[in-house]
Amino acid sequence: MPAPRSPRETVADAPAAASIPARAPRPAPAATPQIQLIPASAQGALDAADEAVDLLLDTGRAPGEILVLTTGDPHPWAAHELSFGEASYWAQHDAGDDVFYAGADADRATTRPVVVVAVNGGTDAAVAGALPAAMARAGALLIVCGDPQRVNALLSTGV
Repeated sequence: MPAPRSPRETVADAPAAASIPARAPRPAPAATPQIQLIPASAQGALDAADEAVDLLLDTGRAPGEILVLTTGDPHPWAAHELSFGEASYWAQHDAGDDVFYAGADADRATTRPVVVVAVNGGTDAAVAGALPAAMARAGALLIVCGDPQRVNALLSTGV
């Protein structure tokens, strides 16, 4: 540790910055999001995800904190918004002021405090890749809506 300066010592009297070894700031340890599994069939996963979003909003989450990803067919909201064009669709994502719905393979979707994944189809390989990617995007909470046996079988750690 450097010796404390006396009250009369000024910054100009301190050793040159070049002679003090610089320490790179330590990155904060990445927090692992809490994971919740909501059992649902592939056909019911979208409904379960919508119910999870409604509950999150009802309990005070801001809409812009929530990202919903699908592993099979797109969420109806995403399909509707994409009908107006990709630029308009992604502008809504970038604004970050509302719940955003995307396919789990959408690389452009960024981190949000809460990520909800609807396992509503898709190949095992697609789902196995989507779940860790969703976890990486979730700041505080990852909610997975799908068949627990399938989800656990596709994750080495299990959800």
